[in-house]
Amino acid sequence: MQRLYDLPAPAKVNLFLHIVGRRADGYHLLQSVFMLIDWCDRLHIERSHDGTIARVDLQAGALPEDDLCVRAARALQQATGCTQGARITLDKRLPTQAGLGGGSSDAATTLLALNRLWGLKLRRAELARIGLGLGADVPFFIGGRNAWIEGIGEQITPITLPAGRLVVVKPQGGASTPQIFASPALKRDSETATMRGFAANSLLDLKACMAFGRNDLQPVAQTLCPEVSDCIDWLASQGLSARMSGSGTAVFAPLAPGTTSLNAPPAGWQVQVCSNMDVHPLADWCED
Repeated sequence: MQRLYDLPAPAKVNLFLHIVGRRADGYHLLQSVFMLIDWCDRLHIERSHDGTIARVDLQAGALPEDDLCVRAARALQQATGCTQGARITLDKRLPTQAGLGGGSSDAATTLLALNRLWGLKLRRAELARIGLGLGADVPFFIGGRNAWIEGIGEQITPITLPAGRLVVVKPQGGASTPQIFASPALKRDSETATMRGFAANSLLDLKACMAFGRNDLQPVAQTLCPEVSDCIDWLASQGLSARMSGSGTAVFAPLAPGTTSLNAPPAGWQVQVCSNMDVHPLADWCED
């Protein structure tokens, strides 16, 4: 096998996100539900034999030279001693600074693809361990299923969610994740939730899922990027109840069955109608 084309790297949204404490090393303890959606980056990966890792950005200048795809490939080389290389072409369709996990998903797809392309046959837990060194969200995408998340993001419990459609809106503005977590205004003492408590709200539809909890990062992000509030208000004007995903600045809202159109958004906003997914498209590319 020499190359793999059109590999999906799906986004996620946080149905809720609570900060329940802080470790002595400064890392925040959280609880969340991560849900896969079918808005994806696309990767094309070709194996090389000289050990070099190269990345091509189809949207020239959109990505840093040493992005998470490159770092993932190098981390896999270092962890396994593999002397093969790769040329990675990234079609970046997901917005950055959105809280949708795009970079982490790109890294996970890179690890899953190269594990197959290089014939390494690492199991899921081994890939997840390598992925955790790249970012707390990477193991979730390697796990391949919607999940209840705890700790600093490394405690992952697969869960089942109702199928549904949602709209994701990303304004032009972004917000710095480190700045949000450093803010003295950030709520860090949410009560610990339980999966049973979440399940009591999540059996019917996505709207019922969102009746649970809140995003503790959202108030700080709205201060740093007022467009987050503008997006929420724009969706509210159409009868939709929205919440920010992750550290933002994208917001999302469940759509009622039969919804076929939305009002035209302000210039510069990205609006995507999505469906959620039960399983990552590449979930069966490594063994448990």
